Amino acid sequence: MNNYQYYAKLGNMNIAIDKNIKKSAQVVTPSFPTQNAKLSDYISITRMDHWAKNIFVIPGAIIGLYFFPETFNTKSLIYVILAIFSTCLVASSNYVINEYLDAPQDRFHPIKKLRPCAAKNIKPIFIYSEWLLLAFFGIGIAFSINTKLGLCALSLWVMGCVYNIKPIRSKELPYLDVLSESLNNPIRMAIGWYALSITILPPVSALFAYWMFGAFLMGTKRFAEYRKINNPEQAALYRRSFKFYTEELLLAGNVFYLSLFMTGLMAFSMLYKLELVFAIPLVAYIFAYYLYLGFKENSPVQYPEKLYKEKHLMFVSIACFILGISLYLFADFQWFKDLFQVLSPSQLKY
Repeated sequence: MNNYQYYAKLGNMNIAIDKNIKKSAQVVTPSFPTQNAKLSDYISITRMDHWAKNIFVIPGAIIGLYFFPETFNTKSLIYVILAIFSTCLVASSNYVINEYLDAPQDRFHPIKKLRPCAAKNIKPIFIYSEWLLLAFFGIGIAFSINTKLGLCALSLWVMGCVYNIKPIRSKELPYLDVLSESLNNPIRMAIGWYALSITILPPVSALFAYWMFGAFLMGTKRFAEYRKINNPEQAALYRRSFKFYTEELLLAGNVFYLSLFMTGLMAFSMLYKLELVFAIPLVAYIFAYYLYLGFKENSPVQYPEKLYKEKHLMFVSIACFILGISLYLFADFQWFKDLFQVLSPSQLKY
C-alpha cells in the first residue's frame, strides 16, 4: 500500500467515525420528572395556541352559504362562532389526553421531552377531569345548536380517542396514523356546514378533498419529524409507526395523498364550480412549497400552530383563499364552461 492509498483509507475511516458520532449524539436519553406540575402546566396542555387550526371550520360555512345563501343572518353567524368555540374545546380535550398518554414516548423526543406531562409529575385525576370536562362543554354547546352539529363534535372527540387510546391507538399504526388524524378535517368542514342549520350532507367530493388535504399536511409533518430525529431506532422509541416508515415511504405516501386531494378538488370543481380550476395552479404551488419546507432543518411544518411566522407561505395561502372565494362566489365564465361541454355520440362521429 503506497502513502496515497494509506491516507485515503485513513480519511474514509475518520469520515465513518464522524458520522457515527453525529448519529449517536442525536439519541435522547429519557429523563424522569422530579418536579410537580403547576396550574399553568394543566392549562398549557390544552394547547390553546393550537386553536387557530379550527379555522378549518370556516370553509364548511362558506360552501354552505354558496348553496344556501338564505341561511346567512345574524343568528347563523353567532352559530358559526359558537361552533368554532365548541370545536376548540373538543380539540383541547383531545390534546389533553394526547399529551398525557404520549408522555413516555415524548421523553425520547428532543423537543417534546420538555412538555409538562413528560417533564413533570402530573396527577391523573386532574388530567382525566380536564379531558372529560372540556369534552362535555364542547359537545354540549354543539348539541345546543342542533343535533347534527352535536354529532359532528362528538365524532371529533371519538376520533381523538381512536387516535390516542388503546386498544386501537391509531397513531402507532403506519399510514392509519395520518389518515385517522386528518379525518378531523372533513369533520371540521361538516361542523361549519351544519352550523348554518343545513340538514343535508355536505358535498362528498369536498369532504374527501379536505380529508386528503389534511393527510398531506400530516404526512409532511411526519416526514419532517423523522428527518429531525435522524435516527430510525430513536424515532421508533418516540413514535411506534416510525418503526415501519422510511423517508422514501413517507414521501410516497404524500404523493398518494396529494393525488387524491387533486382528484377530489377536480370532482368538486367539475360538479359545482368549474371556474375554481383557475385557482389550482396556485394550490399546487402551495403544496410544493409546503413540501419544500418539510426538507428544511428543524422544519416549521413540525409545528403547524407556528406556521403563521412563514410569511411567504401565509401570503400565498391568503392570496389563494381570496382567489378561490372570488371564483367560487362571483365568477361565471360561460365561454370556459363551453370548452368542457359533454359531447354526444352523434358529435363524436367524423
